[in-house]
Amino acid sequence: MVTLRERVLAAMAVFALGICTLPTRGSADPAIVYSVGGKFDGSFNESALQGVKRFRQETSADVREFELERDAQSLQALRNFASRGHVPVVAIGFNQASAVEAAAREFPDAPFAIIDMVVDQPNVASYVFKEQEGAYLAGLLAAMATQTGTIGFVGGMDIPIVRRFLCGYKLGAAASRKDINVLSAMAGDTPAAFADPVRGAELARSQIAQGADVIIQAAGGTGIGVLQAVADAGALGIGTDSNQNGLHPGQILTSIRKRVDQAVYDSFKSSAEGTFKPGIRVLGLAEGGMDWVLDDNNDELITEPMKSAAGFATEAIASGKIQVHDVVSDGACPL
Repeated sequence: MVTLRERVLAAMAVFALGICTLPTRGSADPAIVYSVGGKFDGSFNESALQGVKRFRQETSADVREFELERDAQSLQALRNFASRGHVPVVAIGFNQASAVEAAAREFPDAPFAIIDMVVDQPNVASYVFKEQEGAYLAGLLAAMATQTGTIGFVGGMDIPIVRRFLCGYKLGAAASRKDINVLSAMAGDTPAAFADPVRGAELARSQIAQGADVIIQAAGGTGIGVLQAVADAGALGIGTDSNQNGLHPGQILTSIRKRVDQAVYDSFKSSAEGTFKPGIRVLGLAEGGMDWVLDDNNDELITEPMKSAAGFATEAIASGKIQVHDVVSDGACPL
């Protein structure tokens, strides 16, 4: 048991180092609230789950989990975990932002984290990603792989994060092939647009009918339907968030991973080590927050010129030689 004297000495040490951290309430285990769609959605939530699994394996911690069936459940779930002393309490998805803000105000001494949105509270760590950088690589590879000169994009909810992905995809494709034709569609304007694989399949089939032979999904669970429709048609798909190459081996060109798993793991680990810090963390190619996947399931689809082009672009973006337009901070997409 940690004595009062030890707590005081630890606090003095932190102050002396000039480090602003939040209390971690002893050895309390972390908790996570998944977004709508469930932790086995094969996409965004499942990437978060990988971070949970990694932390469990390394620490044997009892990570508590809650899967939202609807957004209205978020605030109560966050309150429950915070009131029971779990640290940190992590929320997955932009749609939980208002709930995280409310819970953080109610429990100012409890550390919270949110993935994919910024919540400006002194006890919240916000993890966001440079989706446009990973999407640029996807567009580059898609334009090199297409036989028809037409590629597609199916997004989930029509929000800035998805628009950011679409713009990066267009820019990467245009960098590879000036005459490329990019079709795009969004599944809806509510969070349910990320959990409708039937709708995703419909949009993919429509683009295939218009000549698209490579289609990326940026639609969470809806994207599972996109990839299924693409595979059924003998076209190529591109996965996102998790490594989805294995869903349809030989028909997924690559997967653009958003390292939600790493963000979840980082929030858990920093809390366990007493170094949890609130504020914004922006993760792109340079920070290891985005990458593309090459494995046994897609190795035959990626040619040596494609590997070289993707490798060059990755290094150029990470070093700042190529700066990919961000529709959130830079305004409308130039394409």
